[in-house]
Amino acid sequence: MLNIDAIHLREINMPLAYPFETSFGLTTGRRILLVELEADGLTAWGECVAGEHPYFSDEMIDTAWIITEHELAPRLLEAEIEGGGSCPEIFKQVRGHRMAKAALENAVWDLEAQVERVPLSQLLGGTRKTIPCGVSIGIQPSLEKLMDTIAAELAAGYQRIKLKCKQGWDNQVFEAVRERWPDIMLSCDANSAYRMRDFDHIATWDRFKLLMIEQPLWYDDFYFHSMLQKRLDTAICLDESIRNRRDALAAIDMESCRIINVKVGRVGGFSEAIAVHNAAAERGIPVWCGGMLETGIGRSHNIALSSLPNFSLPGDVSASSRYWVQDIIEPPVTVSAKGEIAVPTAAGRGFEVRKDRIEALTVRRQSLYAKARVTA
Repeated sequence: MLNIDAIHLREINMPLAYPFETSFGLTTGRRILLVELEADGLTAWGECVAGEHPYFSDEMIDTAWIITEHELAPRLLEAEIEGGGSCPEIFKQVRGHRMAKAALENAVWDLEAQVERVPLSQLLGGTRKTIPCGVSIGIQPSLEKLMDTIAAELAAGYQRIKLKCKQGWDNQVFEAVRERWPDIMLSCDANSAYRMRDFDHIATWDRFKLLMIEQPLWYDDFYFHSMLQKRLDTAICLDESIRNRRDALAAIDMESCRIINVKVGRVGGFSEAIAVHNAAAERGIPVWCGGMLETGIGRSHNIALSSLPNFSLPGDVSASSRYWVQDIIEPPVTVSAKGEIAVPTAAGRGFEVRKDRIEALTVRRQSLYAKARVTA
């Protein structure tokens, strides 16, 4: 049984090393909610991936803070916790708020791995010693800048290039990239930027031999993605639409996609992420791990998750230096010349948290403590 003594919430502000643009807009820095658990002399960490605005999902850091402080953390402090897998039951009365739930649940899994003295990846069921890595490249100020960025990422060893796209930043971009690099593993991510009127336009993308087209239509849709997939040779990958195992099964049965992006925050934590992974594996649908501009804490969780066997495509888990001038973990996440990240073998997440850096970046904090426990 895990007995949590305290839960500390912190908001940190971290500037990105480079601006990142998607169809949602331009991001130059992140407000990030971190959760720290104290239990029997151990410390475990989780990261909430909710953004500053409710654009990617209906959550944002400010709603996540309120729900965590007033609903989720008190329940966790009062609960009898067998391990990370207990959290969905503990949190079930609270509807939605999956990113807030994931931050706490993932920290509990980290704590359980430390107590069991095993790597977090092993506790989750991971089997890989290394994970293949791709990069997500935001919309660039010019085509020349994009080409330079792709060249640099390929030189760094990344196995897959994903291009953010939107109306006016698609066909001419794909054409230019394919002309220069005809054989690289290439995909695109629309973040729901297109509609039914664009079906004929999207259908022309088959000629670019993309690995996948990620979430081209509405963020909550299966039906119209199914219609579009029937017109394409290229696989559709669903991201925002997949909130849980039931969504994954519905999307697969409706033939809405042939690939699924699993983001542990989007689905509510490791328990549901594993369930989505298993459901897809049983039906022959490959999955990969998406990124949400995480610090090294969230990135270490993604590495552990990506070690599961059906994460067979290169994900968005990349080096710390691609996003941060200085990360809040030690050592920073690095990618080998082969485009791989080694899965840590130490107990827990496998990376030390730099508390001094976190303190320097903290702009808000709140601590909650367990009531005194009565023992027989």
